[in-house]
Amino acid sequence: MEFWPLILGLLPSIAWLIFYLSEDKNPEPKKTLFLAFLAGSITTFVVLTVQIFANKFAINIGIQEHSPVSFFILGGLEELFKFGAVYWVISKRPEFDEPIDAMIYMITAALGFAAVENISAAYSASLPTALETTTLRFFGATLLHTLCSGLVGYYWAKSILNNKKNILIFGLTLAALLHAIFNYLIIKYEPVIVPTIFLIVFALFILHDFEKLKK
Repeated sequence: MEFWPLILGLLPSIAWLIFYLSEDKNPEPKKTLFLAFLAGSITTFVVLTVQIFANKFAINIGIQEHSPVSFFILGGLEELFKFGAVYWVISKRPEFDEPIDAMIYMITAALGFAAVENISAAYSASLPTALETTTLRFFGATLLHTLCSGLVGYYWAKSILNNKKNILIFGLTLAALLHAIFNYLIIKYEPVIVPTIFLIVFALFILHDFEKLKK
């Protein structure tokens, strides 16, 4: 069994995790971060199964594959299940004790989710192709997962502070919409320039939200 796809698939998630954790002034316990990462990883398999049935159901009721509605449904499932993973595994732990933790743990779970996708993509390709795919996913799908989950984490923190669940629902809906837009741009245009510009703009807002919670 070759181990290079495993290592290659993990690299984007590890790199982004180091970046985001460096922004946290009060580092979270490594054990809890690992639990969030693991929860996100396991969620990938659950989401894939649910998406298969959801996609078949959508087609049966007349929703075309690769349509905006289809992208919204499938993206929404990913965001909902990533949130669910952190909520059930992390949110009741004593380490979850400040607003920014919602973003930190959501991003960590998202990176676990993305790691499984990246490893799967690496195993299904030759080394040169896998290197190219991993590079594209580093600036594409992996970053997208962190941004969408970071957005959910931001609105989750606001919902806790204001004791209003509708704020969280808005955040999940917005994340699903942005996820859908990214996937649509990849299909409609090409996998590099336009989607990357979209993610850069998206990232600026997320970093701004990150700074607001830190204060």
